[in-house]
Amino acid sequence: MEKRKGKLKIFFGYCAGVGKTYMMLNTAHQKYVEGVDVIIGYIEPHDRKETMDLVHGLETIPTKQIEYKGRTFKEFDLDSALKRHPQLILVDELAHTNIPGSRHEKRYSDIEELLRAGIDVYTTVNVQHLESLHDIVESITRIKVNESIPDHIFDDADDVKLVDIEVDDLLIRLEEGKIYPKNRAKRALEHFFAKDNLIALRSIALRRCADRVNLIATPHTRTFAKDHILVCLGSSPTNEKVIRTASRMAQAFHADFTALYVETDQQSHMSEKAMTQLQSNLKLARHLEADIVSTYGNDIPYQISQYVKTSSVSKLVIGRSYQKPSIFKKTTIVDRLNQLSPDLEIYIIPDARSKASAHSSLNLKSYIHFTKKETLSTISILLLTTLASYGIFTIQPNATNAILLFVLAACVIGVTTLYPIYSILAAIYSVTIINFLFIEPRFTFEMSSSQYTLIFICMIAVSFTISYFTRKLKRENILASLHAHSMDVLLETSQKLQMCNTYDDVKEEACYQLHRMLKRLIIYYPVKNKTLQEPTLYSEQHISDDLHSLYTSKEETAVAKWVLENNKNAGASTSTLPHAKGLYLAIRKKDDIFAIIGIAMQHKEELPQYEKGLLKAMLNEIALTMDSMKQQNLKNETITRIQWVESIGHDDI
Repeated sequence: MEKRKGKLKIFFGYCAGVGKTYMMLNTAHQKYVEGVDVIIGYIEPHDRKETMDLVHGLETIPTKQIEYKGRTFKEFDLDSALKRHPQLILVDELAHTNIPGSRHEKRYSDIEELLRAGIDVYTTVNVQHLESLHDIVESITRIKVNESIPDHIFDDADDVKLVDIEVDDLLIRLEEGKIYPKNRAKRALEHFFAKDNLIALRSIALRRCADRVNLIATPHTRTFAKDHILVCLGSSPTNEKVIRTASRMAQAFHADFTALYVETDQQSHMSEKAMTQLQSNLKLARHLEADIVSTYGNDIPYQISQYVKTSSVSKLVIGRSYQKPSIFKKTTIVDRLNQLSPDLEIYIIPDARSKASAHSSLNLKSYIHFTKKETLSTISILLLTTLASYGIFTIQPNATNAILLFVLAACVIGVTTLYPIYSILAAIYSVTIINFLFIEPRFTFEMSSSQYTLIFICMIAVSFTISYFTRKLKRENILASLHAHSMDVLLETSQKLQMCNTYDDVKEEACYQLHRMLKRLIIYYPVKNKTLQEPTLYSEQHISDDLHSLYTSKEETAVAKWVLENNKNAGASTSTLPHAKGLYLAIRKKDDIFAIIGIAMQHKEELPQYEKGLLKAMLNEIALTMDSMKQQNLKNETITRIQWVESIGHDDI
């Protein structure tokens, strides 16, 4: 029998003080009178007498005390609520961020777990906390709201109750001290609670509720010609606005929504700040329920156009910063896209910060970087060239021979090194040493003829040009080999899995291929009769007792068990149990879970997007193999049972 999922009701308002918590408590009392088992999980202490009076008469779960940075915080106790398992629970402030040390980073994840356990939930949220409206609210109020919820939680709720009062009535309540103390209320009137702000927020809240009703009323009216909206991901802070705009468009058009990240050769040299911003943008896209895909190549417009053609994308949303021409090309990315995909509708999202962020994203590390191997190689080539040139010059005193040798050296350095700084320094050295050793007056830095100046300029230009194109070719070869490696891994995994005859064979092959791809310790938990079995650790290197104890500890096993029970990823680099040492994922087909895979993440780092995509594909391939085995076993059991029944019948005859 399928487990019943709880129902979610959201009391939705355009601002604090409109009466969301009051109405939620009042509705809960009515349910209590009807005989429903109602408890209070958490109510924000608003210091509003009318609201807090309604808390009395309902059972309340004590809050959980969490120590953090020398202070004690009170949080909703999820475990106590699950253990109590009421019919209906009230949990205020859906967008709240939990204190570090909680199971989930966000309260909406707590509520999702309650719903999966079959418990109905009442909660509250304001319009400024919807992720897709984050930038609109900020532009209206000039105040950045730090807490948010994914829009799909709001849209998928079983019931949304709009709690609405006139703006003038809300301002009267504020002035009377019914929302904030009077000293705080005065400051609020000058900022967030300015009348124009409240009118705009109320309008947005009403329209958002209407959009949700429209979404529910017409779920599949356009399936015959459904739009597909694509947004491009990057490491710019302005990309957040582009993603939110694309999400709102997808909602309005009832369209498929995809976020594309084009991985170029610059990613390996991306600054820590840019990498953090990229991960934030990826997380935002996931929250807005975008299907995240990645491609590889330095020609971004070409990669976008290829995905557009193969995936039937009808609309592309990009930021204005993408229009900035490069040094070597007069055409912009938008121009290239118009040439490559003339039927594609392109929406360019302006942002006042786009110009500044474009400059801040430049990372000199991709051009100026030294490695021991390339440094020794460059020095060796220059010294050998210097000695050879000097030897030839002593036999035949002609500076042209030396110049040609150093040009040849510049070509060799450009081919053998990856970073342009080596070619630049080699060119400077070559010009200096030629002038000093081979040009009259010798052993000085003076030049007897101006023609040598042009020769030296050409040498530097040739060195840099060779280095630039060699570097570009090498990087493209790296990306091509990366893509080819992905295909090889998937193909080999598929072929090897087809040769497996038992679940143990699949386990061995899965652990081997995952370790080969990720170069990390793999923890494999088989699942039998919906119960977690003893784990197996896999690594090509020796696994010490300490390492074995670390990844099979009670705490780590609890994370794997949570993944089994909730069918969601958890552990390091996720928002659920992020303090775990490993990242845990289910090998599953829909709700049928065959095993739990753990990946050692000692440094809490994010897996690269390339590895995430490949990991997802591999786990799907493993799950399909296990499901095929399961179906074959069931078929064999059925045949055996039929044969047994038939044999019994023949015996009776």
